[in-house]
Amino acid sequence: MFANPSPTAVTLLFAAALVVSLAVKLWLASRQMRHVAGHRDSVPAAFAGSVTLADHQRAADYTLAKGRFGLLATAFGHCVLLGWTLLGGLDALNLLLHDALAPRFGTLVYQLTLLTAFALIGGLLDLPFELYSTFRIEQQFGFNRNTWRLYLADLVKGLAIGALIGLPLAAVVLWIMGATGSWWWLWAWGTWAAFNLLVMVLYPTMIAPLFNRFEPLADDALKARVQALMQRCGFAAKGLFVMDGSRRSAHGNAYFTGLGASKRVVFFDTLLAKLSGPEVEAVLAHELGHFKHKHITQRLVMMFAISLAALALLGWLAQQPGFYLGLGVRPNLAAPNDALALLLFMAVVPVFGFFASPLMAQLSRKHEFQADAYASAQSSAADLASALLKLHQDNASTLTPDPLYVRFYYSHPPAGERLAALLAQPSRAA
Repeated sequence: MFANPSPTAVTLLFAAALVVSLAVKLWLASRQMRHVAGHRDSVPAAFAGSVTLADHQRAADYTLAKGRFGLLATAFGHCVLLGWTLLGGLDALNLLLHDALAPRFGTLVYQLTLLTAFALIGGLLDLPFELYSTFRIEQQFGFNRNTWRLYLADLVKGLAIGALIGLPLAAVVLWIMGATGSWWWLWAWGTWAAFNLLVMVLYPTMIAPLFNRFEPLADDALKARVQALMQRCGFAAKGLFVMDGSRRSAHGNAYFTGLGASKRVVFFDTLLAKLSGPEVEAVLAHELGHFKHKHITQRLVMMFAISLAALALLGWLAQQPGFYLGLGVRPNLAAPNDALALLLFMAVVPVFGFFASPLMAQLSRKHEFQADAYASAQSSAADLASALLKLHQDNASTLTPDPLYVRFYYSHPPAGERLAALLAQPSRAA
């Protein structure tokens, strides 16, 4: 049995984690920018014959622009979190909504309104940063193809879907927290896990088409190549589709979506415009490698395990007055504190979770190497290397990241390491 935490201990622990995480983030970002700027004027030897100096410098400038903006966004985000917690922002919002709504409309309406207001205020505070990133930085480097009309339409759709799906889910979770006793967190976890699995099944056909057009792959030669690859790999999908990613961005991608029999293969139209048939096959073989090695299943299991542990921790913290008082919030005396506990937990956990980032990034990079090796065996290592190099150039990804920044953040190996490993792999015999 854990000892009840004192408000002072909670405050000190949170403040220390907030300060240290901010300092580490700013230090890593500064290292990354110095490293990229220091290598801006020369193409790495491994890429000297395939990447021009102009492309290399464009990638460096793009990385530096995002890095400088990221410093401001990171500092602002930590200030906002401090404002919500120790400076009393969430406490003031809770008091206002509780007094206005709970006596007239009941505690459920009050708690749902608190969750909604917190999300909307947070979204409004983040909006200027999102707009600047999209319409300034991405626009400056030729990646943004979004329009204000399309952006606003996406925003309205996102809010509507969030309300239609998020509010009922939140209401169910709040009901579970209030009605199922001290083991509520186990029931809430089961509900959340079932919801996530349902969304994975429904997303390809019901949600994604609200934002993008998906057309069946019309290139017969490419379709035959892809279907032959999938047959070799023993993979079945419900369809091959092309998504109009070019409506919003010049970045390219390919992915699988769905679960079980609902799986689809989706290519961005920008990807198909940049890569040859063999290169597209190699990229798809890489994605199939994730399924072959059960990376998707492993990540799902890990996500569910972490969420179960987190909800169990919340189940204990929600009963501790020091949890609320130490984070700048006075718990309700005449109303449930379930929404307050959820908001505090979701706001604070990322501060501590940040320190596990290197472990998660390392695991992800390991999976990428495994998927590359599988793709080499099923298609062509040279074609995958060629495709990845094109995507790095087209996406203006730096070829000279800071090694420590890579170890902490990169979910994919840096280009130099990845291409070197690929070119050492044997390819499938034709």
